[in-house]
Amino acid sequence: MKVFVTGVGGQLGHDVMNELNKRGYESVGSDVVEINDSSYPYVQLDITDATAVEKEITEVNPDVVIHCAAWTAVDMAEDDDKVEKVRAINAGGTRNIAEVCKKLDCKMVYISTDYVFDGQGTEPWKPDCKDYKPLNVYGQTKLEGELAVRQTLDKYFIVRIAWVFGLNGKNFIKTMLNVGKTHDTVRVVNDQIGMPTYTYDLARLLVDMVETEKYGYYHATNDGGYISWYDFTKEIYRQAGYTTEVIPVTTEEYGLSKAARPFNSRLDKSKLVEAGFTPLPTWQDAVSRYLKEIEY
Repeated sequence: MKVFVTGVGGQLGHDVMNELNKRGYESVGSDVVEINDSSYPYVQLDITDATAVEKEITEVNPDVVIHCAAWTAVDMAEDDDKVEKVRAINAGGTRNIAEVCKKLDCKMVYISTDYVFDGQGTEPWKPDCKDYKPLNVYGQTKLEGELAVRQTLDKYFIVRIAWVFGLNGKNFIKTMLNVGKTHDTVRVVNDQIGMPTYTYDLARLLVDMVETEKYGYYHATNDGGYISWYDFTKEIYRQAGYTTEVIPVTTEEYGLSKAARPFNSRLDKSKLVEAGFTPLPTWQDAVSRYLKEIEY
């Protein structure tokens, strides 16, 4: 199996390449920036350039494209001068890739998000739920990417994730560790509920998926129970040995965010088990392994 991976400069793309290499698959990585990593073949690629996308992916002629590249700066996406660029990447870039996958008759994995839903209520969102009401530009453009894949291809996996952390890049855990170092107290929202996703664990699942033909929509986060960002921070500090006091606040009290955030990010993952895939370990276990990985 030959695999083309986009966004290898990010947290997930980096781990997907490592997982593919571990299993001995031939893989080619790509990103919009130049990356010097001698452990795998790499092409610099701007996914908004349809001609370049067709040329580079066709040359590789993969069996699968795992599309991890995206605009993920949620608040910045709300800026008037950024909206067009965000849409060009998340929707247009995804459509460019899907069109090439159709021509080559290869599988495609698209990484999506809990942000495609409106985040209301308390019921976990099911993968095949079509009640989309994104609250912000990021969610809307990721949804447009989903629709581009679904309307173009039959052989696709659309995998929604939430609260992502990994080795390669910025994330909530790294931020909270840095803040906890320099503050006696931190305020963290306790009315947004979801579950974290460790990219190391997710990468394993994605490669498991592309080894099959069990296409469709899936939700994939770590197990271990639904939590708030406040709960998450408490556990991060407990495992890291921090004594920083964590103060729960509402989203409204916290303020600051330019983009509206979903209150209910609970994702129903039962379809994974029904399809025979091994679920991700608990988020508590993932935090423990991650802190060791970053030598905390």
